[in-house]
Amino acid sequence: MSELSHFDERGASRMVDVSAKAETLREARASGLVRMASATGALIRDRALSKGDVLETARLAGIMAAKRTGDLIPLCHPLPITGATLDFAWDADDLLRIEATVRVFGRTGVEMEALTAVSVAALTVYDMCKAVDRVMSIERIRLEEKSGGRSGAFRRID
Repeated sequence: MSELSHFDERGASRMVDVSAKAETLREARASGLVRMASATGALIRDRALSKGDVLETARLAGIMAAKRTGDLIPLCHPLPITGATLDFAWDADDLLRIEATVRVFGRTGVEMEALTAVSVAALTVYDMCKAVDRVMSIERIRLEEKSGGRSGAFRRID
């Protein structure tokens, strides 16, 4: 099991010791989709839902989640995030794309923080819209790219 860094040679869980790693600028970008009825998308775009501005609430929820990832994922290091942004785009009338970019100057990467930001932002959209659209789906949450650190850069090509 030595190739999995969150397990020791006996298979016991452990938090990876990053104290010997160099501090570098690290960045990760993740994305996800929320599929919904076209009418729900129109309500969001028109800011016509009674609960308020869905995208701004989701943006704040995603940023807050990125900052709290170490509290949510058992073996993630709590990180002093230096930047977190969430962007929204409509790929179709019924398909909202969420992208999060997270940065840190530290000893470990922020992939989990970016993925958590997207996930919580998507859940927030669902929560705010479920009264009008219970068949919404959250889809394809994934890492798009990351940079910094010993393992180097990664960029999804599909």
